[in-house]
Amino acid sequence: MADAFDLVVIGAGPGGYECAIKAAQLGLTVAVVEKRDRLGGTCLNVGCIPSKAMLHASELFHEAGESFEVMGIEIAKPKLNLGKMLAFKDEAIDGNTKGIEFLFKKNKIEWVKGEGSIAAPGKVKAGDRTLEAKNIVIATGSDVATLPGVEIDEKTVVSSTGALALDKVPGRLLVIGGGVIGLELGSVWGRLGAEVTVVEYLDNILPGMDGEVVKNFTRILKKQGFSFKLGAKVTKVEKQKSGLKVSVEPAKGGETEVLDADVVLVSIGRVAYTGGLGLDKVGVKTDKRGRVEVDASFKTNVDGIYAIGDVIAGPMLAHKAMEEGVALAERLAGHYGAVNYDVIPGVVYTSPEVASVGKTEEQLKEAGIEYNAGKFPFTANGRAKANKTTDGFVKILADKKTDRILGIHIIGAGAGEMIAQAVVAMEFSSSSEDIARMCIAHPTMSEAVKEAALSVTGVPIHM
Repeated sequence: MADAFDLVVIGAGPGGYECAIKAAQLGLTVAVVEKRDRLGGTCLNVGCIPSKAMLHASELFHEAGESFEVMGIEIAKPKLNLGKMLAFKDEAIDGNTKGIEFLFKKNKIEWVKGEGSIAAPGKVKAGDRTLEAKNIVIATGSDVATLPGVEIDEKTVVSSTGALALDKVPGRLLVIGGGVIGLELGSVWGRLGAEVTVVEYLDNILPGMDGEVVKNFTRILKKQGFSFKLGAKVTKVEKQKSGLKVSVEPAKGGETEVLDADVVLVSIGRVAYTGGLGLDKVGVKTDKRGRVEVDASFKTNVDGIYAIGDVIAGPMLAHKAMEEGVALAERLAGHYGAVNYDVIPGVVYTSPEVASVGKTEEQLKEAGIEYNAGKFPFTANGRAKANKTTDGFVKILADKKTDRILGIHIIGAGAGEMIAQAVVAMEFSSSSEDIARMCIAHPTMSEAVKEAALSVTGVPIHM
């Protein structure tokens, strides 16, 4: 085995493995250091992929029990086999991680198993090996943010990792944090029978998302059985002989309320993972939040050392990390590579889904940018009516003077897929009129995007 490479990547999550594959495709010799037994990082092993498998399975389970009869499908009430559902999830993990392993072999990328650290510029230590590297990429991702005084045991007080492996459906699930992860996993267990309560420190769930979308989404989740304690914080979780006692008080101070729970999910965000990398030793700078500081080319203050993904500033999204990994690989191989951070979509994979790209109304108002807004509800969409998936709407925000699209926000069935056409439109600097003049297949949910575009400066056809 060689010990000298053009590139050594530390971390085999989405950003790291895409960076490695692209670099190898462009002719560089590449090694990837990964401490897990499987490639793919948090996303493929205990994050994006397994959670989507559980979301899909739990949605079908709920639909079979609640919606089939309306469509003339008469079956006995579905029975949950949680063990098989978890096996279904594990199969998804296995298929995806083995797929990355195959791509490594195909592209002659060496997978060095072990925890990596930077011994010096140009040197990566992994186990008993020291790898020489012309360039080093830190792609170690992020870890679960913890709450002081609340100890995660991954049994009754769990992180997202433990929440994907519960051996039974909790009677009462309390979720600390109203962000994407908490709402997705709350949806999984809520569909399977748990009573779900979400405690969020801020006054609204999904901080940073469009306010109108959040308001409507909160209403939909309440209709699905979610309970919310907004503007509140958890101060203590006490384990009893049976269940947990959770102390909750108003974020701005006030009387403490004690709630009963069988399982508590801590999902207050994630933090950059840099433990054991030896950054201090080699002088790599980090910011106050522990993220690695980089320039526009992903370069740290130390020559030959770069960083991408969750470990640097920006949204902690797998696809953001992937784009950074590819762009950096292209740069290291002497090509042009860049990421358009204004057009990175975000999706909440609940039912209905929530998806957005670009600016929110709140951000545009704060920046003093004049805009026009067009909105179209799925209640007026033919496919949504036929499928009885009429919750939600599409909203398009466009510059008042130029009509250039500044943001698109969707809440509805399949929003995560529909946002792709919004990304394409914004990547090519389209106007709302450009979308309004496109021919969209009928009947599809995507017609709502065209109708929202029509309403930006005019009147939609079906309203």
